[in-house]
Amino acid sequence: MPSRRPAPALAALALVLLLPGLAVAAPIRLWHAYRDDEARALGAIVAAFQGAEVELLAVPFDAYASKLQAAVPMGEGPDLFIDAHERLGDYRARKLVAPVGDALEPGGEAVFQGPALAAVRLGGEIFGLPISQKCMALYMNTALVQEAPAFLEDIAALAGALPQGVYPLAYEASNAYAHMPILAAFGGAMLDENDQFGFFGPGPERSLELVRSLIARRVVPEDANGALVTDLFNAGRAAFAISGPWFVGGLKDEAKRRARVVPLPKVRETGQPMRPFMTVEAVMLSPQGAQRAEARALARHLAGAAAAATRIEIARTPPVRSDVAVSAGDAFIAAFAEQAKVAIPMPTSPAMRSTWEPAARAIRKVLRGDAPPDVALAEAKHRFDDVRRPLPPRASPAPLLVGLGALALVLALRWASAAKGAVRGPALRRSLERSIQRSIQRSIQRSIQRSIPAYKYVAHAVVAIGVLVIVPLVIGAATSLFAGSGESLRYVGLANFISILTARGEPLFSSGSFYLVLAVTVLWTAVNVVCHLVLGVSLALLLHRPTLRLRALYRVLLIVPWAVPSYVTALSWKGMFHRQYGAVTGLIEAVNAAFGTSIEPIAWFSSFTTAFTANVATNVWLGFPFMMVVTLGALTAVPGEVLEAAEVDGASRWQRLWKITLPLIRPVLAPAVTLGAIWTFNMFNVVFLVSGGDPDGTTDILVSEAYRWAFTREAQYGYAAAYSVLIFLLLTLATRDWRWRRRTPGSFIPQGGGAADGSAPAPVAATEAV
Repeated sequence: MPSRRPAPALAALALVLLLPGLAVAAPIRLWHAYRDDEARALGAIVAAFQGAEVELLAVPFDAYASKLQAAVPMGEGPDLFIDAHERLGDYRARKLVAPVGDALEPGGEAVFQGPALAAVRLGGEIFGLPISQKCMALYMNTALVQEAPAFLEDIAALAGALPQGVYPLAYEASNAYAHMPILAAFGGAMLDENDQFGFFGPGPERSLELVRSLIARRVVPEDANGALVTDLFNAGRAAFAISGPWFVGGLKDEAKRRARVVPLPKVRETGQPMRPFMTVEAVMLSPQGAQRAEARALARHLAGAAAAATRIEIARTPPVRSDVAVSAGDAFIAAFAEQAKVAIPMPTSPAMRSTWEPAARAIRKVLRGDAPPDVALAEAKHRFDDVRRPLPPRASPAPLLVGLGALALVLALRWASAAKGAVRGPALRRSLERSIQRSIQRSIQRSIQRSIPAYKYVAHAVVAIGVLVIVPLVIGAATSLFAGSGESLRYVGLANFISILTARGEPLFSSGSFYLVLAVTVLWTAVNVVCHLVLGVSLALLLHRPTLRLRALYRVLLIVPWAVPSYVTALSWKGMFHRQYGAVTGLIEAVNAAFGTSIEPIAWFSSFTTAFTANVATNVWLGFPFMMVVTLGALTAVPGEVLEAAEVDGASRWQRLWKITLPLIRPVLAPAVTLGAIWTFNMFNVVFLVSGGDPDGTTDILVSEAYRWAFTREAQYGYAAAYSVLIFLLLTLATRDWRWRRRTPGSFIPQGGGAADGSAPAPVAATEAV
């Protein structure tokens, strides 16, 4: 009878052969930065795709580029992503995008209208499929005005004719992107054809003078951001607003009904139209996504006619395809299509990213009256040229390797010397020493065996610290020895550190130099820690009083600032410090009304003193609860009998506080102060979100300066890493000095209860001092 045992083997072989066919394809990963109506339109378009499963991920716009730069090279990024065409030059240099290939439908070059396809073409190849083109236009509030203006000056003439509190025009005047239409009317540009700073010369200077006059005449609100422009238009307090299609997503239904969109007017002084930047949003393929046929099919679907019709219906986005019908009565789409005809496609050069920060700083300086236009623009050009300077020359890694080898040799010699010292001595003693060493070794082995369970308990913590702390530190230190990115990445040795420590060839305390920023950082840390300590200890002493009613409620309320995320608190305080609509200004107006005073609202971010004060106020609000909680815990350990004995001996409350309570809680406060100083030294959120470094970067601290070099100045990660290494070294030296001072006799009272010199225990010594 034939055996049937081979049957299971045959079944297993058949299962192995079938597994590849049964494998589930990985979903297509699509990243975007859309919100509101645009996000809903994208969701509807993706839902209509039948090719494969799509995984949508919304990434915050501010972190979009940096996340792509971190994820795509590691193979963990998206297969395709939606972004603006002006980033293509940088993405291509970093090898984050690939040509679209057959994702472009047959005959597609004839379908896309205007400069849309030309904007995504680099070196003769197409690196994206256009899905929309966006530019700024003029929104009219038809409840206040009925006719579209022919000139910008016609809008300014409405200043005295509109109701009280209504601005003729609202737009982000201090934003470089929003300033571009007026700059173009004066013949200026942000970047010239040679990738040099173009926001410089007579035309740009006259454009800034015009905007400054509009703000001075209260035609345009000062310090306006996107949220304020939206609020003013929603409230009917702006007759016109300059913004793009995205502006509709933030409007209320009533504001949408009375809104009308028309092309931007001309400037009478030049007779030229206001020409905004045009951004072409495109679907781009990452290198790994370009290899997947289903990803290319999804890109073709996102850029198709049906998807364009969905965007028009849901997001009111002007199409870029000539085969998509637009209703003749759709004035919104028609207005943006008309404006796009004279719009200027934003340059795709990586140099464009370096223009925004110096241009925005120059605009703010002029509008606040801190500098005339020619001086501010000259400084902006100098900053641009400084960021765009050539990379340091390549350096030989030989000195680094020699240094590492010498360090390893020194460590090996020290170990050998220690081992040799253990057997050094006369020959007659060596036998006894060897037996002692063997006994010690056996004892150590037994101790290790007994400790194995304890090692198992801490092994995961050691691995976690190594992966999350040690490895990033080593990688960061290694990154600081390199410059450039992509194909231009090169080893430069200590060139980044030399450039930082020599202030890049400028005076040591020039604007933005390491030493000036360090001085601001030290001042920032000292002021905040002192305020945290004084306020926290004072509140803790108050809450520790047993006669105080509702102590539990007060403790909960005072801990709330610490519990709220710091970025939420920072944004709230920034709004409170707004010169026109902030809560502080409202309080000033209330005082003026109540007492008949004439206190002027404070422009908080126009000078270093007020901007620094605003940052400190925000951070003190965030930091004092920590010091209060630590002090409350320390006060519970103060012996009550010692205080009672001092009171019987005639000590006053101040003497009991100064001679007994504070010396006893000082050992607990010391590490809390150290932690608070480290956290404050690196408090990025408050500085970046409240003052943003204003005015002119004078309130930046070291960590925010490192951030700017990494993410706003052509992604110079090596230079930013060098800043981070210097910050680490400064904090390490400071904390070691602090620990040394704690060990110094008489500096602090140890926690063990005795004085540093071995005299009487702390409670007894404190009582005797009283």
